[in-house]
Amino acid sequence: MTGQGSSEREKIKNLENQLKRALADYANLQKRIESEREQIIKFGERVLLTKFLPILDVLESAEKAARAEKAHGVGQGLELALNQFKKILAEEGIEEINTSGHFDPHWHEAVEIVKGKKDNEIAQVIERGFRIGERVLRPAKVKVTKRNLETPNA
Repeated sequence: MTGQGSSEREKIKNLENQLKRALADYANLQKRIESEREQIIKFGERVLLTKFLPILDVLESAEKAARAEKAHGVGQGLELALNQFKKILAEEGIEEINTSGHFDPHWHEAVEIVKGKKDNEIAQVIERGFRIGERVLRPAKVKVTKRNLETPNA
């Protein structure tokens, strides 16, 4: 009878261990699902915020044009709108990509190579880039210098 009792205890112990593993697996699954849900939400936010960046470009161009035309009221209104827009972007953690110094393919997109005194310096910014933390929303489009530009044989 003692052999049968220990066999039942082993079965119970095995079942308890299986239950504990199943509960741990379930808790891990819940954590993974929550993490994936948060990543999907963040991705959706980045996509949406990226779609607003061209609007920022247009508003800034319109503000410059209004100032050049001496349309002070329009320029001031656009400046207020731009400040609010930039404030919202900053609150969401969006920062402009630095374009002073060397070209970095992680942050910059070279759209043209021009002759310069040093290699791989940013000569001109064509379109500003933006990032959230270490993730690029839109790379900065830049012209990059090369010391020795070889012309193709004609």
